[in-house]
Amino acid sequence: MQIGLYNNLSVLGKNAEGLVLSDGTDTALLPFHQVKEDIAIGESLFVFVYHNKEGKLVATLDRPLACVGDFAYLKVVGENEKGVFLDIGIDKDIFVPKREQRRPMHSGESYVVHVFRDEMDERIVASSYLEEFVEIEPEELEEGEEVSLLVAESSELGFTCIINNKYIGLLYRNEVYEDVELGESRVGFIRKIRENKKIDLSLRPIGFDFILESRDTLLDILKANGGVLKLGDKSAPEDIRHHLKMSKKAFKQAVGGLYKQRLITIADYEIRLNEDKTEEEQGD
Repeated sequence: MQIGLYNNLSVLGKNAEGLVLSDGTDTALLPFHQVKEDIAIGESLFVFVYHNKEGKLVATLDRPLACVGDFAYLKVVGENEKGVFLDIGIDKDIFVPKREQRRPMHSGESYVVHVFRDEMDERIVASSYLEEFVEIEPEELEEGEEVSLLVAESSELGFTCIINNKYIGLLYRNEVYEDVELGESRVGFIRKIRENKKIDLSLRPIGFDFILESRDTLLDILKANGGVLKLGDKSAPEDIRHHLKMSKKAFKQAVGGLYKQRLITIADYEIRLNEDKTEEEQGD
């Protein structure tokens, strides 16, 4: 039976506390308060399995916020002299011993952790030493690839992210043009894989796809603002970043593309949509 994971188990019978489920070797209890409808003996159930306080195997139909092997953003709901307890959305909280806390963790705060099984007793525990649980060789990744990100930590350099629940990489702060929150799940892109296997990330597509996306974004903003935008070739990078959530380099590439299509007129501090050259007319 896979502790801390989902299992397909058969209903073996009942006792005073609930349904007895089995994988053919081990058994787990599904408490009666979890049973919302009639379930027949022999029926198969898809359940999450864990140990209760007495060390007995218990099953739940509830869906936890994280399983063994996952990185997740979880809230501390209790603490004692040995560690803290995290809410994972089921009746049982998971423990983070002090030795597994990279920095002290406190009640009411949320942290990105890795969930795993303790080798001694197979209980579900967690750790904030994220680097200890990621793959070192990014063999499955390619530069420019779209990936899923979990924003794990913030520093002066940028934001450390978990990539595809498997690798770790960095979003450089000076290349992030929008608000980023710890614990947030985002779509990102592999910007660069360095020789030392460290991974640089981006929230924008890489290369030509990004130029096309920036061009479309700028065109939409122009239309929404009556065809005029008070930003131009001599505008400060900070102003462009604030209003458009993109770098000045990306802005100039997008402006250049629209200008070549004769969709806009450019001034030092203004770009204007040409009324007789809309995007729709270009496609006709």
